[in-house]
Amino acid sequence: MESKGPIIVTDATFEEEVEKSAIPVLLDCWATWCGPCKMLAPTIEKLADELAGKIKVAKLDVDENPKTAMKLEIMSIPTLLIYKDGKQVANLVGIKPKAEIEKHLANI
Repeated sequence: MESKGPIIVTDATFEEEVEKSAIPVLLDCWATWCGPCKMLAPTIEKLADELAGKIKVAKLDVDENPKTAMKLEIMSIPTLLIYKDGKQVANLVGIKPKAEIEKHLANI
């Protein structure tokens, strides 16, 4: 199965794509001006490809979607949120190595 990379989540689609997802979701909360977010992006792309069909990998631009960012209480970016059955089960702040992210995903 070929992934097209992470899906883009917005204020309008957050509930449908994340909270109502049939499979777990890894949500990358980021912004275009954020250097560490850009450093993490290739890891997120790789995970989207490798986990396609098992875990939904999504990105939320916190500047373009302030309502969702506020709802999620995003204080610093990058923040990775992991959802299972519509509930947030993990919260990783800052740049994390791929292996650490995978370890968290293996627990869900």
